[in-house]
Amino acid sequence: MDEKAKSPETLVKLSKFTQALLSALESVKPRARPDDFSTLSVSQTVSFLALVYERIRNAVEFREEHAILRAAIERILKRRLSLNPEGKDAAENLLRELLWARYFDNESLGQKDIAKIQLIIETFLNLSRLIIAGRNASDRQFLYQFLLDLTTCEIEETLKPGETVRNSSFTFYIFQVLRNKVKLEGLSAEQRDAYFLASIEKSYRKSDKAYQRYHLFVTFYKRLQDYSGEELQSISTKLPEVFKKIEAIITGPYVDSLARYTKKQIPPFLILFDILKKKTKEVKNVLQNRSKLWSEVDQTCRQKYQQTGSRLRNLAIKAFIYIFLTKMVLALILEYPASLYFYNEVNITAIVINSIFPPLLMLVIVLFFRLPGEENTRNIFQRIVDIIDADKSFETQIAYIPKKPRLRRPLLIFGFTVFYSLTFIITLLLIYEVLTILKFNSISQVVFIFFVSVVTFFSYRIKQIVNEYRLQEKESILTPLIDFFFMPILSLGKFFSQEISRLNFFIFIFDFLIEAPFKLVFEVVEEWISFVRQRKEEIV
Repeated sequence: MDEKAKSPETLVKLSKFTQALLSALESVKPRARPDDFSTLSVSQTVSFLALVYERIRNAVEFREEHAILRAAIERILKRRLSLNPEGKDAAENLLRELLWARYFDNESLGQKDIAKIQLIIETFLNLSRLIIAGRNASDRQFLYQFLLDLTTCEIEETLKPGETVRNSSFTFYIFQVLRNKVKLEGLSAEQRDAYFLASIEKSYRKSDKAYQRYHLFVTFYKRLQDYSGEELQSISTKLPEVFKKIEAIITGPYVDSLARYTKKQIPPFLILFDILKKKTKEVKNVLQNRSKLWSEVDQTCRQKYQQTGSRLRNLAIKAFIYIFLTKMVLALILEYPASLYFYNEVNITAIVINSIFPPLLMLVIVLFFRLPGEENTRNIFQRIVDIIDADKSFETQIAYIPKKPRLRRPLLIFGFTVFYSLTFIITLLLIYEVLTILKFNSISQVVFIFFVSVVTFFSYRIKQIVNEYRLQEKESILTPLIDFFFMPILSLGKFFSQEISRLNFFIFIFDFLIEAPFKLVFEVVEEWISFVRQRKEEIV
């Protein structure tokens, strides 16, 4: 790009992709509220109790904020269908529970929403009967969960139509701008696009597997509610193969490496999209004027940096609560009796350290996080100009070409494996020696390593939030040394969090022993309040 093009006085000529995005955003309409006769209304007393329960329930299962609603829909729907396999009035009950927990404002949903969601649920039940019967256990589980994922995602997006259109437009814009910068050896353009789209789902939208499946499915096919009965009968024979192909794309060998690439490109898009949402009426004028654009980018970046700091603290607190409830309580309860049984004594100092050190470690790690600064803001501004400009040089310049793994000599691979294994041995040996000096028994040592590794892993995940708006991360000269000692702990933390989390007995207790009777009580209270209100209206 020449100096004239970079001059502040020069207007930016918007690319066709940017113009198409602006047109798509103009079509987004606010969600219409239902009329007074069809609105769904719930008791605020019941809603308060349900909200408290929902907050506690979500605390024992660490999820990204944007994934909580879909998970709640799945949890409620599974429970409702287990008690009501035919799905009669399932939509109304589902929406009432969502209103109880204040996922939606009271009286913001109505009969039209019930009809749409009931159609989706009935389509799910019909497809389940068509494609699952007569298959082996593993295929039945895969197909049922895939269908359930499609259903819960479609329910959420149907209830949030404006947000759905906006997010889809943003995702497609990133795809269009970056797709030609990527070249995958040995793959067709169609295959590359499929993998690249899946990578954007992970890096930009941070979609869980359910939404990755859903967004790829609706990219190539229609939503479930858009199929007629005859079409469902026809497509049902093809769906098992379609689901397997989509799963192969999501778990494909290129997706993770592409996601790492796209993740580094996302910060300027995030700032750009925030400006588009704030400046809806004058956005075109802002984008075309470099001076106004710089002012908006500078202001938006500083706001985002400040919000990131607050979000960082909140996530650290939430992560600690999750760790404490799901891991610490269980481990500490076992540590005391196990030590007493195997060693006939309990080291109170070890229990205290195991209780206090992990949160202190997380606090120290979080304090070392540094937010982006002015240089990052200037880099983001220049990248935004490159993205929205009609000049195609940025879009067509190949920036990423995954290469096949280079064949290494067996002796070299063996040497690297031994050296990497030594990092585990040295790190754990150092921890063991320190804990031995403090007279920790074997049980307390295992608990300590468990706590520290899980906290380290969650701290690492929280650090990704700090880098969300950082265009380029600069490594410290001490980074290799820190990685040498922390990688073993980080790897253990990932294992404990992802694998052992499947044994989270708190989730079992909430979902199977508490939630069903609680929600039944809520329904009875809701009916009673409604009954009393009707009697009162009759008197008046």
